Amino acid sequence: MLDASEPVSLTVPSTGTRSELLHLGLREDGSLEVPPEAPGSPASWYTGSPTPGERGPAVLLGHVNATGGGPGVFADLRQLAPGDRIEVARQDGSTAVFAVDRGEQYGKDDFPTLEVYGNTEAAELRLITCDGYDPATGEFDDNYVVYATLVS
Repeated sequence: MLDASEPVSLTVPSTGTRSELLHLGLREDGSLEVPPEAPGSPASWYTGSPTPGERGPAVLLGHVNATGGGPGVFADLRQLAPGDRIEVARQDGSTAVFAVDRGEQYGKDDFPTLEVYGNTEAAELRLITCDGYDPATGEFDDNYVVYATLVS
């Protein structure tokens, strides 16, 4: 595990994903702030979670699509396979490297908050985006979560 250091950027070599990271917290109603919509990036780190590399689940959020229908920063999360690397550059100059464990789709009404945000023994990472687009409503009914564990 690594000492605390705020994340600066995210790289996912297998999908070519790269993003600077915003630092966002909670809205007044207790829900997560989400990154600004246009143009579908950058991603953000949830400041209520551990910094990437510390014990516990560091949480990064990003849009699956961009305003106007193009791909968002997390458009390729479903392509990630177990063992794929996720690299998070940190303020102290170090890089926390994670390996993907799995990805899961959850209904927003059925979201397993404790599983995603709850304490863990290891330094872990969660990448979260919207999923389950419903063309009838124009809304996303689900979330897609990638689970990863620190490897270096």
